[in-house]
Amino acid sequence: MKIIDMHCDTIYKLLTLEEQGKPEGLRQNHRHIDLTRMKNSSYLLQNFAMFVELGCDGDPWERVCRLYQYYQTELERNSDILAPVLRYEDIAANETAGKLSAMLTVEEGAVCQGDMGKLRKLYDMGVRMITLTWNFPNEIGFPNFNMELGDRASKAKAAWEKCAPETAEYERKREEAQAAFEAFNHTADETRGLTDRGKELVAEMERLGIIPDVSHLSDAGFYDVLAVTDKPFVASHSNARSVCPCVRNMTDDMIRKLAGRGGVMGLNFCADFLEEKPVGAEKPGAIEALVRHAKYIANTGGIEILGLGSDFDGIGTPLDIPGAQGMEALWEGMHKGGFTEGELDRIFYQNVLRVYRDILK
Repeated sequence: MKIIDMHCDTIYKLLTLEEQGKPEGLRQNHRHIDLTRMKNSSYLLQNFAMFVELGCDGDPWERVCRLYQYYQTELERNSDILAPVLRYEDIAANETAGKLSAMLTVEEGAVCQGDMGKLRKLYDMGVRMITLTWNFPNEIGFPNFNMELGDRASKAKAAWEKCAPETAEYERKREEAQAAFEAFNHTADETRGLTDRGKELVAEMERLGIIPDVSHLSDAGFYDVLAVTDKPFVASHSNARSVCPCVRNMTDDMIRKLAGRGGVMGLNFCADFLEEKPVGAEKPGAIEALVRHAKYIANTGGIEILGLGSDFDGIGTPLDIPGAQGMEALWEGMHKGGFTEGELDRIFYQNVLRVYRDILK
């Protein structure tokens, strides 16, 4: 078994802890991912995202530079077992040297601030994938989550939870909260896609060898990326909308179009994107739910489109996969669910490796 995971927020999490005076480090920590568990779990490559939350992290460019500094420090501290990936050939070279591979990515295209020079600087820093938006509009385009609807849903849930149970008001507020969350989770943006500047930036990404990542992007934005690119792109951490109707997941048509382009989508372990439950109900994030998504995606777009995009350290801890050490359990669960060993090799690393071979210069 080998593993390539297209998305985690571990660098963001560890830097945040360091800034709070609670340093842990990448080699061994109490988060979802550390190098010790990755090594023991047969990881080949981990994408490490530099996540920036607009409105909370100050100037986006300054913040991504700070994350980069932290990433570089951790690379140096762990150079005996970890090495960066800048070109496709680096992956095999690192494996031969007995080292894990790290690929640097960005989650939030706003860090470029619409500046082509900053995009090229990110490439020089080693960034090889960019999630074009997170949950807020930026200079590149628009996300699928409408955070105003999200705020309303959170307030409706809080109002419901304040009510005394088994009362008429409690039931009424519960129904209001349910309706608010459904509006938030089910309302896709089918009209606002990439901006004109965003189309230019995505085209330049393809020229440079930075992989566009459409996870979080609006439905309209997905089709814009399809129109302005020629090479494969990815949805690094997204599931199937037909299995779980959250708009963070991909429609059947998107899955087919992405497969037709030769791209991949990474199974996301986040419980909210695996199963839809009534508001307030527990969402365990079980392996069985991941198997359902994997089967559906494979039947819709072909086995070649499937990869892994755990979203570790950006989500709550899944019930059956507590961290990097749980990947063998996922393999076994998917094997029991009907996937052959050859198919699992494709899902766990070969499909993503193919895209990296096609894109990374």
